[in-house]
Amino acid sequence: MKEKKDKSIYISSAIFIVLMGVISMMSDMTHEGAKSIYGSFLSLAGATPHVISLISGLGEFIGCSLILVTGAIANKTKKYWTMTIIGYMINLLAIPMLAITWKNGWVFACTLILIERIGKAIRKPAKSTLVSFSSKNLGEGKSFAFVEFLDQIGAFVGPLILTLVLSLKNTTDLFNSYRMCFLVLGIPAILTLIILLFAKMKYPNPENLEEENNENENDSKFKISKSFIFYLIAIGLCAAGFIDFPLITYHVGNLNIIKVEYLPILYSIAMLIDAFAALLFGVLFDKFGIKVLILSTLLSFSFPLFIFNYSSKPMIYIGVVMWGCGMGAQESILKAAVAKLVPKETRSLGFALFEGIFGLCWFIGSYVLGWLYEFDLIALIITSMSFAGISIIFYVLSSLCGENNKVNFNH
Repeated sequence: MKEKKDKSIYISSAIFIVLMGVISMMSDMTHEGAKSIYGSFLSLAGATPHVISLISGLGEFIGCSLILVTGAIANKTKKYWTMTIIGYMINLLAIPMLAITWKNGWVFACTLILIERIGKAIRKPAKSTLVSFSSKNLGEGKSFAFVEFLDQIGAFVGPLILTLVLSLKNTTDLFNSYRMCFLVLGIPAILTLIILLFAKMKYPNPENLEEENNENENDSKFKISKSFIFYLIAIGLCAAGFIDFPLITYHVGNLNIIKVEYLPILYSIAMLIDAFAALLFGVLFDKFGIKVLILSTLLSFSFPLFIFNYSSKPMIYIGVVMWGCGMGAQESILKAAVAKLVPKETRSLGFALFEGIFGLCWFIGSYVLGWLYEFDLIALIITSMSFAGISIIFYVLSSLCGENNKVNFNH
């Protein structure tokens, strides 16, 4: 009987992971498609390079600061589905509203981009917690990597759809063509919400998929392992040095070596690399743990050198591939590590702490890197690569301290 029950839970967990992956795929088709043209669109709306980089970082900062609150709320109320649905509604529906942006309306556009980030902050800890309930049965690395794989397939398809729209439209009026793109992205946004409601009806209590772990039952003190502290420092440094894609598309667009209507394809390439890198790193994570993050950082840390130091297509493509490798690790195994280190009952708070630190460091890094872009590209490259290089040291320390240590947030 127990074997039959275990098989049933395994199948249910697998189906649930697939549903959450499809939701991620459709939603990323929307907001990552939009992200692929943010830089160029904001420039046409009147924003400066510094403002574009600042808004990217500010969105992450506001969102991830709010995550500390929404994660605590999800942890307290256990209303994971409610917060996921509300967050997705705000996150996705803000994007088609960008279609009403007017000339020189960059403030309005930036406000909607920030609102979209707020929606993501509301749903992110709750959604990650929902995924984690099934990940224990299937393997944390593989589960989060599979969701990330489908997520990035959506991120790959989204920009391609926009490329098709731009090729059919009159690109001499690029601003209005971009506005049409945002309207088209409303279609996958609606489909995401429909699938999300179906998943909730089919699995109203996904926390039942994970068996209780009694090893932390009698341990109610607030404590964080050294391994997790070093891990948080490492991901903070990594976030601070990782250049956001809107600044990359702005830079490449100004070089005039890739036509503006093909800029979304550049992002699609990065997302496709992200998808397959996430799968590879996810499988490796279940075997080798945090040490895999050292490998992923080594593969990606020099991407600024190829993108910002050269003015040729091959070098830019190499840099974008490396950027995609780094992003694949960030969106999959970084979360898998939290699922492994934080117990079930306080996992939403664990994800909130992780996302909050990551977002704060991303904001600070984006501000500094955006400022450096306007004054000294060499300093931008050195700063970005230095942060990534130092993060490797802390990944090593985290691994040496023992990645199997648990973190308990009860107090």
